[in-house]
Amino acid sequence: MISVSEASSIILSHSIETGLQEISIQESCGRILREEVQADRDFPPFDRVAMDGIAIDSEVWKKGTRQFPIESIQAAGQQQVRLNKSDSCVEVMTGAMLPVGTDTVIRYEDLEIKAQVATVLINEILKGDNIHRQSQDAKRNEVLLAPGIKISPAEVALMASVGMKKVSVSSFPKTAIISSGDELIPVDLIPLPYQIRRSNSYALQAALLEVGCVADQFHIPDQPEILETEVRKILEHYQLIIFSGGVSKGKFDFVPQTLERNGIQKRFHQVSQKPGKPLWFGTSSKHVVFALPGNPVSTYMCFYRYIKPWLVKSLGGQIERKTAVLIKDFSFKPTLTYFLQVNIQNEKGQLLATPKAGGGSGDFANLKDVHGFIELPAEESEFKAGQVFDYYPFRT
Repeated sequence: MISVSEASSIILSHSIETGLQEISIQESCGRILREEVQADRDFPPFDRVAMDGIAIDSEVWKKGTRQFPIESIQAAGQQQVRLNKSDSCVEVMTGAMLPVGTDTVIRYEDLEIKAQVATVLINEILKGDNIHRQSQDAKRNEVLLAPGIKISPAEVALMASVGMKKVSVSSFPKTAIISSGDELIPVDLIPLPYQIRRSNSYALQAALLEVGCVADQFHIPDQPEILETEVRKILEHYQLIIFSGGVSKGKFDFVPQTLERNGIQKRFHQVSQKPGKPLWFGTSSKHVVFALPGNPVSTYMCFYRYIKPWLVKSLGGQIERKTAVLIKDFSFKPTLTYFLQVNIQNEKGQLLATPKAGGGSGDFANLKDVHGFIELPAEESEFKAGQVFDYYPFRT
């Protein structure tokens, strides 16, 4: 049995190159960028009017002029106009080019306009007021976005602004989720007293979809011959394979032996943690396999603690570390790393964690009332309010 940190290190050391995929920028939100995005011109590309008002020559203002006849209007999207008389002004709209011969914009709120003459109502202006200068944000050919970032709507807007219709992102590994267990039945059937509906595979599928990865579901009964045949077929077509169930020490837990017989090298089996102790992990030259315990909370926790970081690293993204402050004392006696379910409150940017342990690894109903897990180290048994621990969210 290995520690949580050892398990995490082994898993991350077996991240893979998932390859590239070109998609439209409209589809790219949430994906990992895999190319540089450069400015195709200065940003902004001209001295840009930042407020509706009038544009003047500030030297005339310095000489005492406070009334400016309006010569013309400079609207956004029009070619640049020129101020012909330095003691006049041009009405300007936000986003427009700054007219030639002007260097300062005065807001409408600071003016009174009558009979096409603008009277300035304030006593102080500064040269350059309310102007967004050319290249202030970025210069032509400057790198705006680097590979490895997670694309948000802000990045989509930036890519559109430089004329990109398509973008290169990390592709996802072809993924299979396999549930095992004769007690499990499809969700649309009525269970007998000794049966339960499948839920883990749906939770895993939804968790993967949340990061953009589409996975196929399979269910295999606890029969060695069928398991052998089906695993062999799945290995032919899928790169990332996630099992739920069949990995413990029971007489019907055939998954580890079946995987090893089919060329998947065991990297570890069993982690000193609760929940999720029977976790199994293995690889081949073409596959990465996580075999998770079948208890619902164990499955859920192992996904967010191990599989999601592995996937983020494989996609070329950055693994974010989050921490939370325990706000209530908590005790856990066994010398295991304990993943405690918690409610989270955000107070001025600090995450505060309230314990909500639930009824154990089979109590998945408790998950609806919590936001994630905090990781309590095996070396301690008493955890005090105010201590800070790593936090693994599954809900914002």
